Amino acid sequence: MTLSREPHAPADLQASEGGPLAGLRVLDLSAYVAGPFGCTLLADLGADVVKIEPPTGDNLRNYPSTLAGACRFFVGVNRGKRSLVIDLKNPEGLDTLRSLVARADVLVHNFRPGVAERLGIGYEELSAGHPRLIYAGLSGYGESSGPLQARAGFDQVLQNMTGFCVAQAEPGATPEVVYGSVIDYYAASMLALGLTSALYARERTGRGQRIAVSLLGAALCAQSGRFVWAEGEAADVDRGTRSTGVNAIFPTREGHLYISATTPHFWRALCRHIGRADMADDPAYDTPQKRVARQDEITRCIVAGLAAHTAEEWEARLAGEVPCSVSRPIEEMFEHPQVQAEGHLATYRHPEIGSYRSFRTPIQFQGTPLVQPRPAPTLGQHGEEVLREAGLTPARIAALRDAGAVG
Repeated sequence: MTLSREPHAPADLQASEGGPLAGLRVLDLSAYVAGPFGCTLLADLGADVVKIEPPTGDNLRNYPSTLAGACRFFVGVNRGKRSLVIDLKNPEGLDTLRSLVARADVLVHNFRPGVAERLGIGYEELSAGHPRLIYAGLSGYGESSGPLQARAGFDQVLQNMTGFCVAQAEPGATPEVVYGSVIDYYAASMLALGLTSALYARERTGRGQRIAVSLLGAALCAQSGRFVWAEGEAADVDRGTRSTGVNAIFPTREGHLYISATTPHFWRALCRHIGRADMADDPAYDTPQKRVARQDEITRCIVAGLAAHTAEEWEARLAGEVPCSVSRPIEEMFEHPQVQAEGHLATYRHPEIGSYRSFRTPIQFQGTPLVQPRPAPTLGQHGEEVLREAGLTPARIAALRDAGAVG
């Protein structure tokens, strides 16, 4: 089934067969957000992703949620996967994992550095018998011998460490967290990029390799435009991007409107629309630098002008002339015509929470069309079928369950 433009098409619960990564098997041993979502991006592209969880499940499953029957974050982060429970503290569980690795293309984990090796499932051990294996470790701070290497990494901890929170706040104000796991999601994209690049390299060399991604690296990479220090500059030089003129969220008669009027064309159009055409070509405001210097004065004029209409009315009036948007909650995206036109939504059927609508895929392929991903799995939902595909007999599967090695 190829992607339909119909936004409410039911999800197929069978294995995905389309997409550029169809036929690839990914073992996802990671938990929380960054690692699992990196694997979800591969599932979106057609890979068969098997989420391998401990008997208690990915800890994200147990996070507080207003969604009845499951954690909303887990459901959104883990679409497109199958779930198998393996106890990696059980020797028979480790043997079972190794048998799955023999048939896999990719393995991903986010254990702290050294844990996989202590379990006997490090890259050297697994690649010795499977040289085509792509092996990815995602960590908080990297796999070097640096002073933070052994620490667990968390999105908002890394935000505070790397400058995100200071950059969000006004100078001198209390730093502000960017909610929404932005570093986790960026690291997930870096993980998916690294994995697909390694798969491409394998097509040319015939060999797999180990790749490493960290939240620290992702957090700094996401700030590449700010993370530049020229010789001779002061360490605390202003690295922000706010000082470009009119570039902020403003109140209106009802609701808030973001406006980016940083070019001469956009500035003149904004002045005309808010009834201040006199400011458009006034030499006092004719460059971004001058507008920054008079930012408080300009803000007062814009707020006064915007009070004439609601945010939605202004969005319609400025459309095509000044970049802007109403500040909307994500709930409005479920019915937004552009979101629906792009096919970003799908309806999934889940055995515990029933029918739900959620994101489908950010990419469309003309030559290798994607299928709609399966819903996020329940814990161990596909254990029997995955183990049978690995060649285990029903009797062997039962014995492993009795031993507590698999769920």
